[in-house]
Amino acid sequence: MERTGASLPTVKRWLHERELVGRRRGQNRALMVPSTFVTEEGPLVALRGTITVLTDGGLADEEIIDWLHAPDDSLAGGSAIASLHAGAKTEVRRRAQEHAF
Repeated sequence: MERTGASLPTVKRWLHERELVGRRRGQNRALMVPSTFVTEEGPLVALRGTITVLTDGGLADEEIIDWLHAPDDSLAGGSAIASLHAGAKTEVRRRAQEHAF
C-alpha cells in the first residue's frame, strides 16, 4: 500500500488472486509483501505466473519469497526477482519449473 498508494481492498485482491505473496512479521503478525514485488503501478507483472509455477510445485509463500530472493550469479541481477525486473521471465520460469518439479 505504501509504495503503490493502492487501497487495502485492492492489495487484498492482489493477494487473493496470487499476484502477490507475503509473510507475516512483527509483533502483530502483519502480512508484509517484499518491496521488490511491486512497482509504483502495482504488482510486478511477470511475478504472477512465476508464483503460480512455484505454488503448483508445492512451495509455500515463504519458500517462494526465499527462492525469488536467493542469490544466483547465473541470473541477470543476481537473483530471480532481479531477473524478472530485467525482463527475463522466461528463464526465471524455466528455473522455477525445474526447482518446483
